[in-house]
Amino acid sequence: MIIVSATLNFETKEQRDRAIEITADIQLATREEEEGCISYCFAADPCDDNRIQVYELWKDEDSLVAHFKHHTYAAMVEALNSIGIRDTENQMYLIDKHKPVYDEDGNPREVLFAND
Repeated sequence: MIIVSATLNFETKEQRDRAIEITADIQLATREEEEGCISYCFAADPCDDNRIQVYELWKDEDSLVAHFKHHTYAAMVEALNSIGIRDTENQMYLIDKHKPVYDEDGNPREVLFAND
């Protein structure tokens, strides 16, 4: 799996809110149309009025590479550029291990991955 995490910063809260508004349909289309897309969310940061937090989860490298060639990716870039992003920071992470945060009894795990 691959996680993409990013922040998008705008000059004003109004620009940030407009960016969320005009990308909602693109986010939904990405989720529905693109094979390998597990999660795709651009959401307002509740602690920073000018920031969007981005979270994406992709099945594998092939699905993320295909996303970059898909019409929804081009539509997202065009929409965000029309608002004017002040700056952005983004990273992708290859995940080779994962498990639920909570154990079978609903408690946070005391051992994360040491015993795998």
